[in-house]
Amino acid sequence: MSSVPPVTCDLCDAHKADTSGALRVLPPVFRDFGAVTAFAGPVSTVRCFEDNSLVKAALDEPGEGRVLVVAGGGSLRRALVGGNLASAAARNGWAGIVVDGCVRDVVELAQCTVGIRALAPMPLATDKRQEGQRDVPVLVQGLWVRPGERLVADADGIVVLPA
Repeated sequence: MSSVPPVTCDLCDAHKADTSGALRVLPPVFRDFGAVTAFAGPVSTVRCFEDNSLVKAALDEPGEGRVLVVAGGGSLRRALVGGNLASAAARNGWAGIVVDGCVRDVVELAQCTVGIRALAPMPLATDKRQEGQRDVPVLVQGLWVRPGERLVADADGIVVLPA
């Protein structure tokens, strides 16, 4: 992975004639919470709903420059990532985390050297039920994201493309 991710606008311009749907742009509903504002890497996924057990398990593993995409169903009721998990992500070499849901410990997240995008802050933690799925295709804001694809995020947005 390059230390400087490609610019999302350039990727969109380069693929504007492509009608295959291979390049996908996530809707502009995600806010930036991490200290790293531009990031890119191969995708790993977690599908869960108001239970971050598998998110923790993923971020405790070596990230190897990957981006964890958490399909949380867009829930605004519980935070799927907080300061402890973001610190683990940074320590374990994850490039970024994209959460289709909420985060907490916003001041701590802003100090973590990892990219973090989510819908909103929410102080309530999740329940731990050990439910969810890892590294499966997930639906995020109406678009499919698959493990192994490449995600690029910068100030202009989030783009997903084939590996």
